[in-house]
Amino acid sequence: MRAILPLLLGSALAGCSMAPKYVRPAPPIPASWPTGDAYLRQSEASLPSVTYRDVFRDPRLQRLIDQALTNNRDLRVSVANIAAARAQYRIQRAELFPTITAGGTVTRREIGAGAAGGNFTVGGTTYQTSVGVNAFELDLFGRAQSLGDAALARYFGQEAAARAVRLTLTGDVASAWLTHAADQSLLQLAEETAAIARRSVTLTRARVEGGIAARTDLRQAEQILATAEASIASQRTALAQDVNALQLLVGDTVDPALLPPPIEQAAATIGELPAGLDSRVLLRRPDVVQAEYDLRAANAEIGAARAALFPTISLTGLFSLASTALSSLISSDSLTKSASANVAYPIFRASAGRAGVAQTEAQQQAALAAYEGTIQVAFREVADALARRGTITDELAANERFAAAAADTYRLAQARYRGGIDPFLSSLDAQRSLFAAQQSLVQTRLIRATNLVTLYRTLGGDSQLTVPATGQAPAPVLVSEPQP
Repeated sequence: MRAILPLLLGSALAGCSMAPKYVRPAPPIPASWPTGDAYLRQSEASLPSVTYRDVFRDPRLQRLIDQALTNNRDLRVSVANIAAARAQYRIQRAELFPTITAGGTVTRREIGAGAAGGNFTVGGTTYQTSVGVNAFELDLFGRAQSLGDAALARYFGQEAAARAVRLTLTGDVASAWLTHAADQSLLQLAEETAAIARRSVTLTRARVEGGIAARTDLRQAEQILATAEASIASQRTALAQDVNALQLLVGDTVDPALLPPPIEQAAATIGELPAGLDSRVLLRRPDVVQAEYDLRAANAEIGAARAALFPTISLTGLFSLASTALSSLISSDSLTKSASANVAYPIFRASAGRAGVAQTEAQQQAALAAYEGTIQVAFREVADALARRGTITDELAANERFAAAAADTYRLAQARYRGGIDPFLSSLDAQRSLFAAQQSLVQTRLIRATNLVTLYRTLGGDSQLTVPATGQAPAPVLVSEPQP
């Protein structure tokens, strides 16, 4: 056994890895964001470290996000997946060390005088205990180490997946909050339009009864009123559904005091997030981090498949103590020692071993393509958000001017109608145009605010969205090889 112990201790250090050396692939995207008429040029060189509180500045929205990060069920699933991946890593890592088992038995034996071939009585008690190592595999070719590296990468990948869920959840809560704000503005707009339409119907009915106006004027005024009342009903439904969406995201009842003001005020609380010229900031996105750890795991699994082509060497050792007297059990005369080493190598497997290597290499190529595809999708999402950001301010300004002009047109049309200059149809058309222009302005304000949310989410650089601790393993670092 003394000869075997050095092998047991040295096996963990002697194993050589057959996994390919991991080299991070170059991002398959341009080094900078697109520039042109649809884009805003940025002066920053990299994405600064921000938190969602820097972007979403309204205390009501911050409280809702905090509640969601605590109560959301999707996040609970993610944390449970992290715990499972960590446990799997610990299970796999345990294969690098021998399993030591201990046991003991007590045997009582008696032969009676009437037994076959015996004419006397013999009795006795035997005590036995043992400690041994059962078939411990020497990891000379790094198979167990490679599988451990793969499990560690999967664990880190699950942590990145949880951060992706938290980032998406934060953006979804902000978007739902802003949608409620816009629907609240649309409801106020519909109620104001309905109030004006009711006054118009009352005035027109009086003019019809006085023989001044035609009945068609009354019917047209009633159409405007019915349209506004239908919009009121629709917006009340939308607001109720917005609250339901927020409650699902938050995972609890939403306090009405945390609901947003109209979009005009709510949009002003969303801060700007600099995008940066260097597109390599996308490597910080949680989904990109997860895809890279999947690639690392596939790379390590190649090493395990290659090591499986070589012989398996296992050791077995046993210390055993046996005595008929408990007092003499630990004496040197009661000690029995045994040790053995086994070598196994399959002679014929019909090329299954080489096929296993080819399978892991193909899986590594698939993981590489998935990693590069994730980066390209991330680049496209940020580029689209920047394109919208580069034009939405001009669009909002144009819609504000259009709404102001429509409001002035409506006032002039009303005055001309009351003065008998223009027919009532001109006033109704002006009112319809004003209502549509105001609705469009609300939607544009919502688009501008949600564009900032989208840019926050697609850049994925929130330093505050860490995963709740599930153990003592370190946080993933992609600039160097992960260490357990």
